[in-house]
Amino acid sequence: MIDYAELYAVLGYTFKKKKLLKQALTLGYGNHFSGYERLEFLGDRVLGVIVADMLFHSFPDEPEGDLARRFTDLTRAEALAFVAHELHFERYLISAVPSNKPDLTKAVLSDVCEAVIAALYLDGGLTAAENFVKQYWTPLMEKLAAPPIDAKTKLQEWAQAHKLDLPVYIQQDRTGPDHDPVFVMQVSVRGVEPVCASGKSKREASQNAAAELLKKIGV
Repeated sequence: MIDYAELYAVLGYTFKKKKLLKQALTLGYGNHFSGYERLEFLGDRVLGVIVADMLFHSFPDEPEGDLARRFTDLTRAEALAFVAHELHFERYLISAVPSNKPDLTKAVLSDVCEAVIAALYLDGGLTAAENFVKQYWTPLMEKLAAPPIDAKTKLQEWAQAHKLDLPVYIQQDRTGPDHDPVFVMQVSVRGVEPVCASGKSKREASQNAAAELLKKIGV
């Protein structure tokens, strides 16, 4: 049984509608109305607004491109999963189908974290969600000494510098169940042999493919 008092202390907020938090922590496996999936959709957008506002005010002298790079780094699955792991969200998860409990992958932890942010927003408004995000994302933001350049951006800049067409990404395969898919993406740049890489999302697979191609060309 979930110790909600303990979880409230972790979140820094006491829910008026406990069922919202319970839904955010319920792995529904296909039942998108009783599980976290719909909340995840909302939480992604709420997180985006809060992080964008944080960056806008924290780095007043940076251009849009640099802010966008920071934004991508702070809202990617890795950042969400890191926060979820640091707060031990796995202790509070509820399995709607105990006999079909999946591994707690980075993707699952990331989605649950977004769902919790949505639950905070729906129960306590933007202030509740903002307090949570600022508490746990400010340290992440401060760790970024310089705007990060992700592999896809780096590959695009390399192609432009060499007067080549932009990299082309094509999905080659998709395997695994809906709650834990694996995507295979291919990236190609004119004059370089294409490479493929996998990931838990198209974005992650594309980033991995870009990183592999950068290694291939020695960048």
